[in-house]
Amino acid sequence: MKVMVSGCFDLFHAGHVEFLRRAAEFGRLYVCLGSDETIRSLKGRYPVCNERQRAEVVGAIRWVHDVCIGSGSGWLDFEPEMKANRPDVFVVNDDGDRAEKRRFCESLGVAYEVLRRTPRKGIDAISSSAIRDAMPFPYRVEIVGGWLDQPFVSRLHPGPVVVASVEADERFTQYTGLAGSSRQTAIDLWGGVLPSGDAVRNARVLFACDNAPGISPHVSGSQDHLGLLLAGVNRLDYSGDYWPQSITSIVDESTLSWLESVLSLVPLGIRSRDYDPLRGRRITKSSARRLAEAADDCWEAICKKDAQRLGRALNTSLGAQLAMFPSMMPREVARDVESVTSGCLGAKMTGAGGGGYLLGVGIVSQHAVPIRIRRPKSAIATHEWV
Repeated sequence: MKVMVSGCFDLFHAGHVEFLRRAAEFGRLYVCLGSDETIRSLKGRYPVCNERQRAEVVGAIRWVHDVCIGSGSGWLDFEPEMKANRPDVFVVNDDGDRAEKRRFCESLGVAYEVLRRTPRKGIDAISSSAIRDAMPFPYRVEIVGGWLDQPFVSRLHPGPVVVASVEADERFTQYTGLAGSSRQTAIDLWGGVLPSGDAVRNARVLFACDNAPGISPHVSGSQDHLGLLLAGVNRLDYSGDYWPQSITSIVDESTLSWLESVLSLVPLGIRSRDYDPLRGRRITKSSARRLAEAADDCWEAICKKDAQRLGRALNTSLGAQLAMFPSMMPREVARDVESVTSGCLGAKMTGAGGGGYLLGVGIVSQHAVPIRIRRPKSAIATHEWV
């Protein structure tokens, strides 16, 4: 008897193995994998493992006689292969049961078998979705220099934005200055996991998705997208354009560990619905230069592991930002900032302000949240620094 199954088989786990074992009980087993493009069309995202990787894994299972990539599309992507190979039985699990699959098999005289999704005895149930959910997408922390990724600021004076990609923490609140909107776009685009391939190129794709026509009246700065996808701490140098002229990265363990030991985040509350950081803006060459100089000082402080200098850079950065965008710190937020920063070496608000988080050096607070900077080894993507 010849048996065929089809499916994605991404993030391969024990449930997949059990399904293939039970399907092989009907006869010699052939697997038709969904192509990357088919999965993209059905699920709205590409698989974590590409079709060649998935074929390699599935083909190594002892009950599988042969593996191919489906050349069709949609739920019947296996149609050409089934017509060519004419199996006796087509097996699906209850999640994959579709009326169109059943009708197609009946038209060819192929028996249609539905297996209930049950784990093997002694093995806990698991799914690819559960694995994906356990791989939370990172956040972006803008350390200093925010607003220089906007041309209307960096045209007055070029300068860097210093950002870090940080591991997700269950205590982080969405949409509070940690690139939450861009992060959600990335999750929708890539299914909640870091994409494979070059991180800078992927950041360009994310930037384009975030700034597609009709999405927002304001261009979302590229420090959000690069900060999410580039591991380590990164210096993004802007000079009158939406994309940085250069990217310099720090990924050595000693520097990242030191930075984690001195920086922490304290929640300030969610921004009000009518919050507009651009209201009353007063952008001048001197304030843009001051912001750029603070970012330069911050970078030098990180390179030299100088906490005192880093704290001063954060204070200067906040002062320069407030000079340009006084609406960034509403009165109620200012009270919270004052109560938290007493005695610390320096602090600033994350992102566009209005609430969110306060990033500080040497903050002592029961509400402080430590940051965990994402290392390159923990990323799915490989990245060539530019």
